[in-house]
Amino acid sequence: MVEIPSAVQEATRICLVRHGETEWNAERRLQGQIDIGLNENGLRQAQAAGRWLKTAGLTALYTSDLKRASVTAEMIGQSVGLAPILTPELRERRYGVFEGLTYAEAQARYPESYEAFERRDPDCDFETGETLRELYARVTHKLQEIAALHPGENVALVSHGGVLDIINRFVRGNPLETPRDFLIPNAGLNWIVATMESTAGPRVNGVWRIQTWAETTHLQAGALDELPS
Repeated sequence: MVEIPSAVQEATRICLVRHGETEWNAERRLQGQIDIGLNENGLRQAQAAGRWLKTAGLTALYTSDLKRASVTAEMIGQSVGLAPILTPELRERRYGVFEGLTYAEAQARYPESYEAFERRDPDCDFETGETLRELYARVTHKLQEIAALHPGENVALVSHGGVLDIINRFVRGNPLETPRDFLIPNAGLNWIVATMESTAGPRVNGVWRIQTWAETTHLQAGALDELPS
């Protein structure tokens, strides 16, 4: 049997940034893929994140194409001198019939689906939305692709709470069903490190670790994490 040689690349450092605050965040209203913009506080948070990342040596900036993320990325890009790369795979989860409702309204109108949502049923799709399994596949495929493209570089990804939840679990190897034990504040900075291993075939593996999570030193007190655990 012939062994296929592999090459271990230099580590890629990725800064994951949740978008700045929106009015729907403040109202605890499920946004999903509804295209909500930043509120005034969110704009200030995006500017603060950009100032903090100015000396991070970023070489690429990827963002969800939803407005609350892409505007956050544009403001970061102005500080770091990079044009954001619109990346639909980094969009928030589709919450189906829950989208536009507060958590309380979703629980009252769809009690069975909400119960499945709260216990993190990986096959719950909110009738017309996206399951955790589907979200996991979408997000992790793109994350690994980005890491493999940037060996030895520092890059940033601006995305959403649901996406960052998936990435944290992927990096730590935790099941989708496990209750969340970490924060995902608006405009928080989360650094992960990937060392990718490429073979002669199509498969790419990686060793992943969290460097820091939920940094908010750059923000005024009160950055929201309104997501359920």
